Amino acid sequence: MTTTISAVSQRKFNFSPGPAVLPVPVLEELRDELLCYPGAGCSLLEMSHRDKQFLEILHGAEASLRSLLGVGDDHAVLFLQGGARLQFSMIPANLLRGTGKTAEYLITGSWGKYALAEAIKEGSAKAIYDAKSTQHDRVPVAGDYQASSDAAYLYYCSNETIQGVQFPTEPDCPSGVPLVCDASSDFLCRPVDMSRYGLLYACAQKNAGPAGVTVVIIRRDLLPLGSADLPGYLQYRNHAENDSEWNTPPTFAIYALGKVANWLSRDIGGLAAMRRLNEQKAALLYDVVDAFPGFYQGHAQAACRSLMNVTFRLPSDDLQAAFLSEAKALDLNNLAGHRSVGGIRASIYNAMPIEGAETLSQFMTDFANRHAS
Repeated sequence: MTTTISAVSQRKFNFSPGPAVLPVPVLEELRDELLCYPGAGCSLLEMSHRDKQFLEILHGAEASLRSLLGVGDDHAVLFLQGGARLQFSMIPANLLRGTGKTAEYLITGSWGKYALAEAIKEGSAKAIYDAKSTQHDRVPVAGDYQASSDAAYLYYCSNETIQGVQFPTEPDCPSGVPLVCDASSDFLCRPVDMSRYGLLYACAQKNAGPAGVTVVIIRRDLLPLGSADLPGYLQYRNHAENDSEWNTPPTFAIYALGKVANWLSRDIGGLAAMRRLNEQKAALLYDVVDAFPGFYQGHAQAACRSLMNVTFRLPSDDLQAAFLSEAKALDLNNLAGHRSVGGIRASIYNAMPIEGAETLSQFMTDFANRHAS
């Protein structure tokens, strides 16, 4: 017990954008079961993916996700590898290639831009909205774009980690057009109406577990669209028909994801409760940004500020360097903005305790009082 208390006390507030902070109760469960999974006689890391106990783990993780998100039988839940980068290609390979249609993209930041670049390699794809002219500081509102009724699909990234911009609700999508979402950085942060989606995916390492597994939730009527000449791993149908075991799945990451899903249900009380906590954490930081508008320069427009990634700049590079240095001395770690844009980025994913947001908020206020002119 002494060792456990010591280890927990050494943990600092980790604002990393990913791999990101994990819930301490989940880490403790993983630690306690790592050497020998209960009843297995071996570690989960050593267990065959065909073992009955692992299949129970896999099906349990799926059931927990279905319960949290309200996913019905009309959607398949797949556990894949390759992260968002593979999905940038896998989605158009299955839903666009050979259809003669055009895939339409809403570009609100870097990850949507990267996804479109890969889709163009598979067929006709275009941006019907791009906030580039305002440095991707917003999401579209009514009238900003017109989606085609015969598009192959409409794609968007619900939360852009680099810019700190988040869709408050799903974008308008014509009936009959599959809505496709990269939810990697805000997965499980709030309730989602899965009936609106043709496909929603998320790599786990922001909000749902360690790196290594990507959850793909796809409407079953879309599975037959993938061409038979696709390489086997790129075919969603193969994974759906083989219970996510077409190849050896990322067993440990799936196991950990199931633990996180259980923590959300058991300890937090579900996704509506998680959203309320996330709104509280975000408000602590945005309130300071708004209190010192000439000092903290927030990137995202107020109506689409991210609950997950709070991004802002200070008046000079020297002040930003001092901010990061003083924050680290207070055990507020990994606050530097993405290398492509700089500035400050506080990633306050689900597992960031409210004490972390409170401590950062207090530091931001103190720093501004000392340095703002």
